Amino acid sequence: MTGAPQTSVFSHSHHDHQACITEAIDRAERRCADRNLRLTPIRRRVLELIWENHQPTKAYDLLDKINVERGHAAPPTVYRALDFLLNAGLVHKIESQNAFIGCDADHERNQPKFLICRNCGRAAEIQSPEIDNVIASEARDAGFVVDHQTIEVDGLCAACAEELQPTDSAL
Repeated sequence: MTGAPQTSVFSHSHHDHQACITEAIDRAERRCADRNLRLTPIRRRVLELIWENHQPTKAYDLLDKINVERGHAAPPTVYRALDFLLNAGLVHKIESQNAFIGCDADHERNQPKFLICRNCGRAAEIQSPEIDNVIASEARDAGFVVDHQTIEVDGLCAACAEELQPTDSAL
């Protein structure tokens, strides 16, 4: 099915975050090499921290972790790393949370869309050319030029929905 999220993102067990980090760093190194960009140690570490889980991460949380590891770092250090990662297409900003999440897709044609669990906080990026086509068509019909789009869908992942569903015995 086109646009299906990675089911492992919302799986609360049997998910290897280290594999996500390793794949993200490998992808980042390839993308940077292809585009003649420099993945500095601080940029790399910020990317690793973002991929530690599938929850959007705020810049100041990243700064706190960097400070614990490396001593005093100024906020611009993290913001510059985030700007680089955003521009390189390695992370996305979750606008509603003013937070960042790793990107594992190529967005040459598609715009990112996110499913965000309001209970556990995990987020999954989905690909859906169908949604992109509808937005492009509606914008064209309205004489509108889209500069940027972010679609964020809040709800419950399957595990949280099951966990929060009242049981028959509670009725």
